[in-house]
Amino acid sequence: MLKQIYYKLLEHFGRQNWWPGDTPWEVVVGAILTQQVSWKNVEKAISNLKNEDILEPEKLVSADIELVKTCIRPSVYFNQKTIKILNMANYVLKNHGLIEKMLSRPTLVVREELLEIKGIGPETADSILCYAGNHPIFVVDAYTKRLAKCIGLSETEDYHKIQKIFMDELKGDNQLYNEFHALILRLGKIYCKKKNPLCGECPVERLNL
Repeated sequence: MLKQIYYKLLEHFGRQNWWPGDTPWEVVVGAILTQQVSWKNVEKAISNLKNEDILEPEKLVSADIELVKTCIRPSVYFNQKTIKILNMANYVLKNHGLIEKMLSRPTLVVREELLEIKGIGPETADSILCYAGNHPIFVVDAYTKRLAKCIGLSETEDYHKIQKIFMDELKGDNQLYNEFHALILRLGKIYCKKKNPLCGECPVERLNL
């Protein structure tokens, strides 16, 4: 069923080429900033960090914290997100030197380590693994949970249970997980809205699952 949905969404929307970012570290910062905010706001925040030349971890940790907060203000909750980004930057620099080195190790080892960093939850950790590190792991977000409930795949809101369902059925690689999550995100933004969903126009609805 999930592969049927995947190919239908791929036909409907085309490839998404997600996640936008010039470097793995930029993807990491984006994964933290996008918590509870639209990507448009994240792009503004990252652009501000680039304009101030403080995006890279070693520059972030030595920058004035108020400047960092000002730069990421468009992402909302900027006080908490500043702390999360600096926690991540300090951890990477202290323990690995480069984010690429940290992400080069086995998936579950890196995932466990990411979850130990204050401010990094399962969705953010998996986004970092999938999009910055090219690890074969499926990211579950609010749209994924909504889709899973809508098609009768799962009634639970439990992150890891839903993730297991997707990964067990798809048995895919990073490219498949990456693209499918991006397609679900696009589907959710256009059709599966929390208020006034467009179920009658939804490409998944038309599959008659």
